[in-house]
Amino acid sequence: MRRSGIREIMELASSMTDVIHLEVGDPDLPTPAPIVEAAHRAALDGYTRYTPNAGLPSLRAAIAGRLRDRHGLETSPEAVVVTPGAVCALATSVLAIVDPGEEVLVPDPGWPNYRSMVQLAGGRPVPYPLRAETGYLPDPAGLERLLTPRTKLLVVNTPANPTGALFPEEVVRQLVGWAREHDLYVLSDEVYEDFVFRGVHVPARRFDPDGRVVTVSGFSKTYAMTGWRLGYAVAPPEVAAVVSRLQEPLVSCAAAPTQKAAEAALCLPDQVVDGMRERYRGRVELAAGVLEPAGLLPVRPAGALYAFVDLRHLGDDSYRLARELLERERVATAPGESFGAEGRGRLRLSLTADEAALLEGCRRIVRFAGTD
Repeated sequence: MRRSGIREIMELASSMTDVIHLEVGDPDLPTPAPIVEAAHRAALDGYTRYTPNAGLPSLRAAIAGRLRDRHGLETSPEAVVVTPGAVCALATSVLAIVDPGEEVLVPDPGWPNYRSMVQLAGGRPVPYPLRAETGYLPDPAGLERLLTPRTKLLVVNTPANPTGALFPEEVVRQLVGWAREHDLYVLSDEVYEDFVFRGVHVPARRFDPDGRVVTVSGFSKTYAMTGWRLGYAVAPPEVAAVVSRLQEPLVSCAAAPTQKAAEAALCLPDQVVDGMRERYRGRVELAAGVLEPAGLLPVRPAGALYAFVDLRHLGDDSYRLARELLERERVATAPGESFGAEGRGRLRLSLTADEAALLEGCRRIVRFAGTD
């Protein structure tokens, strides 16, 4: 398990001054006040004790209701497991499904924690390529070539980190159908589902008649609650039961006040999240306006909070590129290679800095690239 390239750049940048931080996907917008007030009220009301492993029944029912109202997906509250962050939902889902020695297809480039989770479960991560030439979309024919008798699980992420790609409905349908054809589980990371700038988010569960899709989402990105640590998995009954039991030896349960805050988040008017989305949409346009004319952004992000910048004309070592950009231009970014081999020569920019800092950071990247 290689050390996180994102953390590596973060720590290097922490020793410098006047750095523009574009390396971490941590929303800079504040948690909406009603959420904070709900947590405070819950603590005063005595929500300071253990909850059931799978979460408060009221929150599980609220999440099921959101899935019904937002996506038309009928979901039993028993299928919902609330976790301390979406990362915990992903990791325990992998542990529930994957036995030692089994293989898991993971996106490349893709969030590096997918590989770490599979390794921790004793499995073998098998990267499947996502290339700019095809809009960073997966190719079922390419997946077929990676399939072996030990393949157990397909991991998908839309909208995607680090590329910002949004999988169209037909692609999602094909992926779930392909998994059904080969009797695989699908772990669908949809944590950025509320930040779509072009197109429509399509949940993988929409095409799952026989219970093989585990969906993971959370509150961290949508409601600017990264430090609150609250996510959830929606899973077939046999998987949800194991994920819930795994909470006991690993984390026991999510924090009670945070769960009550999440209930308040789900009651917020749509305009709150809409406003955040429009703020990020504006940042996408701002970054694209600087990077696209310089030929550094081959695919404009359609969702999530990132832009994947192509600097291959300066070399393939993205760790070196990230360090040199930081040293010469004081811009901190995430090395593309930390997201997989397909990230060589690329850097991920987080669109979670304020507009002035993001604009200046992009200008400095263009200057660094020698294309201004």
